[in-house]
Amino acid sequence: MVQRAHWGNLEGQNWAGLARLSTEEAEGELCSGESVEGGSRPRFMTGRDIKSTEEQERDGRHFVESRGGRYVYTYMEPDTSAWKRRRVRLPDGSIGYRVVRPVYEGALEDLKQGKAPNGERIDGLIVYDIDRLTRDPRHLEDAIETVEHYHRPIIDITGTLDLLTDNGRAMARVVVAMANKQSADTARRVRRNHKARRDRGIPVGGTRPFGWHEDKRTLNPTEAQHIRDAAKRIILGAEWHAIVADWNREGVTTSKGNPWTWIGLRDMMRNPRLCGYRSHVVIEFDPESGREIRHMTIAHDDEGNPINGQWTPILEVSEWEAIQEIIGNGPMRGGGRNSRVYLSTGTLRCGKEDCGAPLRAMKAPPSRGKPEGYFYYVCPAKTTGKGCGGVKVPGPETDELIGKLVIAKYEQETAHREAIKAPQVWPKEAALQIVREDIDDLKKARRDRKISAERYYSDLAGYEAEEQQLKRERNAWQRQLLAEQGEPVDMTKEWHKTGVTLAERRSYVERTLTAVIVLPVGSGRRVPLRDRLVPVWAER
Repeated sequence: MVQRAHWGNLEGQNWAGLARLSTEEAEGELCSGESVEGGSRPRFMTGRDIKSTEEQERDGRHFVESRGGRYVYTYMEPDTSAWKRRRVRLPDGSIGYRVVRPVYEGALEDLKQGKAPNGERIDGLIVYDIDRLTRDPRHLEDAIETVEHYHRPIIDITGTLDLLTDNGRAMARVVVAMANKQSADTARRVRRNHKARRDRGIPVGGTRPFGWHEDKRTLNPTEAQHIRDAAKRIILGAEWHAIVADWNREGVTTSKGNPWTWIGLRDMMRNPRLCGYRSHVVIEFDPESGREIRHMTIAHDDEGNPINGQWTPILEVSEWEAIQEIIGNGPMRGGGRNSRVYLSTGTLRCGKEDCGAPLRAMKAPPSRGKPEGYFYYVCPAKTTGKGCGGVKVPGPETDELIGKLVIAKYEQETAHREAIKAPQVWPKEAALQIVREDIDDLKKARRDRKISAERYYSDLAGYEAEEQQLKRERNAWQRQLLAEQGEPVDMTKEWHKTGVTLAERRSYVERTLTAVIVLPVGSGRRVPLRDRLVPVWAER
């Protein structure tokens, strides 16, 4: 079959086609009329003579049938890059970067077995040209193996691909290597273009950010005020769920018209754009988890200074930094899905020795004569393997006491904050300035080759760690200073306001209490419920 395909005689053979159209970033040239940051992601087109996968299928079918063959199946690969590598887990469990093309790999396996997904016999595979087949040398070797060792021909229409002869295979390796370099060159130009736009503070493409108009530069007054009000509430101690619930009740939607979630609100508040800084996404690889971690950070110029964006900011830099101190790097308490239907589940813990199991809600049986919907919090029975079954408290009364604990804690923190005022000038500002000057001096010494690279990076790590610690302390100070300038959260009002949801109240509970230990009582003893609840306060 390989020899006959080399002669152009396909009589009696069944052929399948592979039609690929790539619009992946950094492969090929920009489509006409589009900019690098003009959409949700850059759109590129390779093979400018290819208009669609349907056209490739039509041309492949005509090529096969005009030479006496029978066209039986098409492997479609729309929007698939033959060059861009992605992180994958390899068969040995390690992490590597490979071009991911399951359709292509499946087509080669089917060709080796001689059977298409529709059950038809296939003897060969046809593509439009070598660029449609692959731009990755590793994938090219897989195709060569299929031809050379399984004797299944792979040909193209334009004549740029020849895997049927030794010389043709050698030339294919050269062509793919050059195509791979072309894609790499384009990627480099795209990155340089992105950097140039970032250094000038030009807004990124995609959906308009909440708080600005479609030009991404001028403020949407209504949305901008919502952000300012939310920032003040967060700094003063309000919960994310409460803000989200209020926005959704008022009909405030995201820039895409969707309801708000606490995660969406948190991610928006993390964006340096709010205080006027240009941002960019950094991707880091965590070798322990094998995952890529994406996070947004402030873009800096070559001198290490934050780049200001070409738009009107909504928040002051000090406000935004204070919010970052509240958000932190890890998960926030009170930020869960709050899908539970009882206020204190997940918070109440059994206080019997060697138990500590979380209490679950159980509806009161009719024999108790309780009102409709009445329930208890109980420790699961021993037979379940999840508890001891030795603690039980009335649900509504416990929830009421939990609410009083939360309100009392907020009132205590308000009084403490009013008693201890933050100084108007941060006392360590001079220390932070000295550290930054030391970093600048260290960089200059390295540029002048006065110190070795080993010495430079060793000292730089220490200085940067000290700078980060001082910045965290300054952010905490700014948060306290800003909190003193506004009215603290009236938790009594928040807790009992009309329309407050269970999710809002649960978020306040989770942010205030790590747990509430429910102490057991002896047989026949009557102990007031308030004396059985021992709060474990969360660090805030």
